[in-house]
Amino acid sequence: MSYMSGFGNEFASEALPGALPEGRNSPQRCPYGLYAEQLSGSAFTAPAPANRRSWLYRIRPSVLHARRFARTNLPLWATAPARGREAATIGPLRWDPTPLPREPLTFIEGVRTMTCCGDADARIGMSACVYLATADMDDDYFYDADGELLILPQQGVLRFDTEFGRIDVAPGEICVIPRGVKFRARLASGAARGYLCENYGAPFALPYRGAIGANGLANPRDFLTPVAAYEDVERPGRLTVKWGGRFHSCEIEWSPLDVVAWHGNYAPYKYDLRRFSPMGALLYDHPDPSIFCVLTSPSAQAGVGEVDFVIFPERWQIAEDTFRPPWFHVNVMSEFMGLILGAYDAKPRGFAPGGMSLHNAMLPHGPDAEAFAAASSAELRPSKLEDTLAFMFETRLPQHPTDFALALETLQRDYAECWTGLRKRFQATQ
Repeated sequence: MSYMSGFGNEFASEALPGALPEGRNSPQRCPYGLYAEQLSGSAFTAPAPANRRSWLYRIRPSVLHARRFARTNLPLWATAPARGREAATIGPLRWDPTPLPREPLTFIEGVRTMTCCGDADARIGMSACVYLATADMDDDYFYDADGELLILPQQGVLRFDTEFGRIDVAPGEICVIPRGVKFRARLASGAARGYLCENYGAPFALPYRGAIGANGLANPRDFLTPVAAYEDVERPGRLTVKWGGRFHSCEIEWSPLDVVAWHGNYAPYKYDLRRFSPMGALLYDHPDPSIFCVLTSPSAQAGVGEVDFVIFPERWQIAEDTFRPPWFHVNVMSEFMGLILGAYDAKPRGFAPGGMSLHNAMLPHGPDAEAFAAASSAELRPSKLEDTLAFMFETRLPQHPTDFALALETLQRDYAECWTGLRKRFQATQ
């Protein structure tokens, strides 16, 4: 399995020598009798830095894959605008890990939407999901026309066979599959569980680093794109498409993963989160969590992300005279959080790997009583947070829990009790 490195670059890859036409995107006759097809992830007239498209040279054009569709049902994969029939009382929410089922469940069958915001048809917002997978997608293919998929494994390795090549993604890594890219997911190491963000808006990009400068956070060279690999397979299969919040399937007679060569800048990619270079305070004070942003989907409002993907990895803490865990705050962004491994410093108990929490826009949250007590009295010498990895899908839009999320037995009905130990400490004199 091979990859090419770099984020947003123009790539070229061929599985057979000479399969890429020399100097022409759509020649009269493609090598090997292939068909030329362009996949566009942006408007044709988008400015060059924002223009996303790739040319695919394939055995059969996609018009032969997309005929005679019939509606199919994946009822637990919801699409914004979607709100639970029973509106949740406002306040913080937290869930224990969702158990893996015993019955066979493929990756797309196992997506369960936890929260939604925005409107997929308007290309605004996102949904935060958990996925559960116990079976391979054999001769079963999928693409999402509503948004791009950011996949974040927590347990088990997933293998994505895509039109552009193969990607293996393990806990501690992410995989992003752009809108419209066909794929099949298989299990590379047994049952799998993880998180998924369906981003309806602009494709994820590296954040503007501002005063940080040229180095730090996620570096473009650490993002990997697969090299071309194709399937020339003729046997019955099924293609499912998510379009307009609904699912449509058609029977096909060959694999749609038949791209022999491709070039462009619109392709799936993976990233190892252990390569992220966290930034922090070297003397005192507590920087905002934007210093932990890996990817952002920009909104029309300058400097405000439609969706920010943020991680809290292993890191040194050295600030003096500073409360080091996340502080108490009320902010305009809404935060869906998950834990990949270890413990989260602001919630040492009750937040387990595979668990989730939701702290919505303009609603207060922060460290629990135990974390506050420990951090307030700790000796502030340099210390390293180890064996930990948490993340947030953060958005400027309020996130609405689904009926599925609110009915889960893993919902911690007493979550807010973790703050009851925060007693009055005020004294009018020092």
